[in-house]
Amino acid sequence: MDWIKVTITTTSEGIDPVSGCLLNLGINGVEIADKDDFMAFLEENRKYWDYVDEELEKQKDADTTITFYLSDEATGLEQLAAVQNSMAELKTKDLEHRYGTLSLHSDHVKDEDWSEIWKQYFHPIPVGEKVLICPAWEKTENSKGRTIFTVNPGMSFGTGSHPSTRFCIEEMEKYLKPEDTILDLGCGSGILSVIALLLGAKNADAVDVDPNAVDVAYSNLKLNGLSKERYHAFAGDILTDRSVQERLGTYDIVLANIVADVIIALSGIVRRFMKKDGIFICSGIICERLEEVKTALKQAGFEIMEIREDKDWAALTCR
Repeated sequence: MDWIKVTITTTSEGIDPVSGCLLNLGINGVEIADKDDFMAFLEENRKYWDYVDEELEKQKDADTTITFYLSDEATGLEQLAAVQNSMAELKTKDLEHRYGTLSLHSDHVKDEDWSEIWKQYFHPIPVGEKVLICPAWEKTENSKGRTIFTVNPGMSFGTGSHPSTRFCIEEMEKYLKPEDTILDLGCGSGILSVIALLLGAKNADAVDVDPNAVDVAYSNLKLNGLSKERYHAFAGDILTDRSVQERLGTYDIVLANIVADVIIALSGIVRRFMKKDGIFICSGIICERLEEVKTALKQAGFEIMEIREDKDWAALTCR
């Protein structure tokens, strides 16, 4: 399968609203090149790198862009049209022109070129107090005592750089106890549930509506030297498919890094998958939808223990 590489030109201020639009369209694996953040990121993480190559250095002088990939077939073309419409709508709301041109540029990419493209953009990322996310093609010996999660992101899934993923990992670090059991809803690359195992969880189940996610999650499990005996991933819709619900048990921590609408829908059923003192960590919430999500969770009987916000993104930890 070949791919369409789509690049949206925006500004630093436009990154979160554009990313939110893409996430609502089911696109959560993106490359962000932001001049304002680049130097701070470089200095903070230099201790994990021996050098910075010239191609990466060029980002500090480039436009702020968000790049993602769609399949070069009917489904991908439909998504591309939806993105164009979404950017046009966002532009009409941006009366102060804070988000830049929001122009789209597309190129065709051969399938065999994909693995090389990711290597240009993805470097080790420290998250929270304990985790260092590393791409499979980089060897990191200087982890500073952090638990290394090795990831092969695949085409459609995130790598841990997004605030919503970071929130989940940081909250999980706070509440995860040895031998806890984990349920990862909307698992994508399996990043959250595999990291949970690396941090000491007993076992984890992972669910995603995309069958490709199962293969990517198992691939990342293997990359990190973990056994399938502790991990079970499968495809299905937990909201509508009773057979999916029946395959699940009860868990100490339930993770849902999805979107506001799905979290609202989950609020009425997720309790049945939680142990008596279980924790529900949900993220991927655009701040303008935060009150809706809080209301739904409170109406379902949840106590909101923590609220995390970063620019346009939010996460909630509940019990």
